[in-house]
Amino acid sequence: MGTTDPAVLTVNAGSSSLQLHLVQNGRVLRTSHSEKSPDPAEAERTLSDFLDAAPEHGPVAAGHRLVHGGDAVRRPAVVDDEVLAAVRECADLAPLHVPPALALVEICRRRLPGIPHVLCPDTAFHADLPEPAATYPLPPEWRSRYGLRRYGFHGLSYAWTLGRASRLLGRPAETLHLVLTHLGGGSSVCAVRQGRSVDTSMGFTPLEGVPMSKRSGSVDPGMLLWLLSGSRLSLEELREGLEHRSGLLGLSDGRSGDTRDLVNAGDHASALALEVFAHRVAREIAAAATSLGRLDALVFTGEIGWDQPEVREAVCRRLGLLGVEPPVRADLDADGAVSARGAAVPVLVVRPREELQLARDTLGALGDAR
Repeated sequence: MGTTDPAVLTVNAGSSSLQLHLVQNGRVLRTSHSEKSPDPAEAERTLSDFLDAAPEHGPVAAGHRLVHGGDAVRRPAVVDDEVLAAVRECADLAPLHVPPALALVEICRRRLPGIPHVLCPDTAFHADLPEPAATYPLPPEWRSRYGLRRYGFHGLSYAWTLGRASRLLGRPAETLHLVLTHLGGGSSVCAVRQGRSVDTSMGFTPLEGVPMSKRSGSVDPGMLLWLLSGSRLSLEELREGLEHRSGLLGLSDGRSGDTRDLVNAGDHASALALEVFAHRVAREIAAAATSLGRLDALVFTGEIGWDQPEVREAVCRRLGLLGVEPPVRADLDADGAVSARGAAVPVLVVRPREELQLARDTLGALGDAR
């Protein structure tokens, strides 16, 4: 498309970060990235400074990443007071992510009152999960009363990655059977069959699945009940431990939740953390593959998936039964294959570009899909 395509502001408020991008024609014109989640006043200053630095590229819309919209927002939705009220009702489903995202929406609406704002849920990619994959084996009255189901997350990342994998393989997405894995501060695995998500490791909340940087991933629910009984742990202590002191950080005895630190640490706890992580990711990949008729490719994305070859190698080394071989390439400067030429199961690596998918989904929700 031409240079007259509209610019879109994308806002990605994480649990401990804030990313702003100005996107036009599928290119990022400007970016701002903070590694901490700012307070509202600081966030408003950051946004104002970001927009004032490039007034000639004023956005025609703003797209906001929403990790979890529950049943209230299952597809990209234009923001109004009613939509925001519905999302607030389910904010406790992702308490690390949704409150800061909603705070940024309010700030952006004040700063940019004349443009539409769109909530783009990470759950949208998984909205049509097959019933057997979406249903938890729980009492029916619980499922009905509380809406207990598998939602799945990292959908913006998976939507972008699916499109890139399709182009790299030279085949339409609708013909592909893939396992995608987003590995980063939050991590998950997704099975895609003929362009649709048919299984994923994260579920009702972003706490389920593989271990993450600081989150536990799946653990024995009986163990959690035991910890809550007999005054061992309070509910808040349990929540804080599972969400902030587990995962790679807990496995490494508090050394780090960053795989880059652990790869070079050289101590037993750090090595164990990486082994547990690779074991659990490989196990989820193998489980996801059972939802496919074949495996056309394994695709890594996310900060770890893109930039940590040691982790990719450790995961692939465990997947020989699926026909996956260890990568022969380590560092990449562009999306592509890390597997040997002619490998039975290509292993691809895709740089995470959630901001580009956010812009695309925002325009799509406004009737200007490209």
